[in-house]
Amino acid sequence: MARKIHISTTVNGNEAEFLARPDQTLLTALRDELGLTGTKEGCGSGDCGACSVEVDGRVVCSCTMLAAEAEGRRITTIEGLASGATLHPLQRHFLKEAALQCGFCTPGFIIAAANLLERKIDPTEAEIRFWLAGNLCRCTGYDKIIRAVQAAAADMRETAGRTPT
Repeated sequence: MARKIHISTTVNGNEAEFLARPDQTLLTALRDELGLTGTKEGCGSGDCGACSVEVDGRVVCSCTMLAAEAEGRRITTIEGLASGATLHPLQRHFLKEAALQCGFCTPGFIIAAANLLERKIDPTEAEIRFWLAGNLCRCTGYDKIIRAVQAAAADMRETAGRTPT
């Protein structure tokens, strides 16, 4: 049996420590060691985006990143977007716009969209589609997802008191 590695990291703004096998992915560590089951495994090869999380401000497929690589990093999962019982605008608008059906891909889409909106509060439709290109949905098509991101961006601009540039 392989020796486990001690990992110290920050997950959703909180310091976290866990033990991981040398070959364990960040995805399985988040789910099995930390109990954060919102991140899903779709393809297991980084092609579908269902397992997307933010690591040090970059969207990564957690199924292709080793848990050991999380040492000292800042990770945000879908669980880290809401503030207590208050959903993130993207979460609210995915529900309002019915931008999900089975919901399996939804956490990855929301993480990727949140990363985009952190960088650009008024993205064009083309920019949204480009930014979400690494995420696949087999149920909804993409129009409702794009509308949800646009509506969330509008809410976020209004809350920040900013107008589009």
